[in-house]
Amino acid sequence: MRSICAMRSLLAAAAAPTFIRAGASLPRPLPFSLPFRPRRAGTMLGAARSVAAAAQSRGGGGAEMEVRGTQSGEIHVIVGPMFAGKTTALLRRVQAEAGNGRSVALIKSDKDSRYGLDSVVTHDGTKMACWALSELSSFHEKLGIEAYDKVDVIGIDEAQFFEDLHDFCCKAADRDGKIVVVAGLDGDYKRKKFGSVLDIVPLADSVTKLTARCELCGRRAFFTLRKTQETKTELIGGADVYMPVCRQHYMDGQVVMEATRIVLDLDRPTVRSHALK
Repeated sequence: MRSICAMRSLLAAAAAPTFIRAGASLPRPLPFSLPFRPRRAGTMLGAARSVAAAAQSRGGGGAEMEVRGTQSGEIHVIVGPMFAGKTTALLRRVQAEAGNGRSVALIKSDKDSRYGLDSVVTHDGTKMACWALSELSSFHEKLGIEAYDKVDVIGIDEAQFFEDLHDFCCKAADRDGKIVVVAGLDGDYKRKKFGSVLDIVPLADSVTKLTARCELCGRRAFFTLRKTQETKTELIGGADVYMPVCRQHYMDGQVVMEATRIVLDLDRPTVRSHALK
C-alpha cells in the first residue's frame, strides 16, 4: 500500500505545472538570418565537412551530401532595364561576400563578348574575372568537383541568356547550399518576358527591381527602347542599339519606330524598281 501511495505522489508531481521563479532567465530562442546577411561562417562550414569526413570513414559514402543538404542556400534576383546598374549591383554584392571571407565565382553568358569573355564588365568600366559559359549546367564540370565544393557564392550576369537558369539555381541553392545572386533583364524591348529570369522569382529570397534614367526626359526609366529596326529578341548591343526610357517615351518611341518601319516597307518596292532599271 505504501508503494502504491508513493507512486501516486510521484505521478502527481510529474503532472503538476512547472513555474519559473521571478528573475530567472528564459531559454534563448533559436537565431535566424535575414537575406543578404552573412550566414555561414567558415568555422561552421569546416565543422560540417569534418562531420561528413568522419561519417565517410565509418563507411557512409553519401554522408557528405546529406550534411550539405542541411546548409541553407539563398537566391537573390536583380532585374531592371538596360543601363539600370544591374551588373554594378551584382559585382558589389559578390565583392562584399568575398570581403567577408567567402569563396565566390562569377558566371556570364558567352553570347556577350562586348568587353571580352574573361570578365564581367559594367558600362563604366568596372570589371571582375568570370567564367563565360553557354549553359550553366557545365559550370560544375568545368570548375571541378573539389573546387565547386569550396564555392560559397555564385554570381550570374546576363542571366536572361541561360535557358537552364531555373534548374541550376534550384540545385545550387536547395541541394548544395550556395548563395546565388542573379542579374538580368526581366523584359525585352517589347516589354515581354525575357528568358527564364522571371521563372526564378518564386524561388528567390529577395528580388530587387532597379530603374535607369530616361534619356529623353530624365525621369525614372523602367523600359528598354531599341533604336534599330532589328526584330529578333536577342540582339546584344550597348548605347548604340538601346536606351532606357520612361513609360511615356517608350510608347512614343514605339509609335515612331512603327511609323519608320512602315515607311521603309513602302519604299522597298520603289528602291527595287529603280535597281532593276
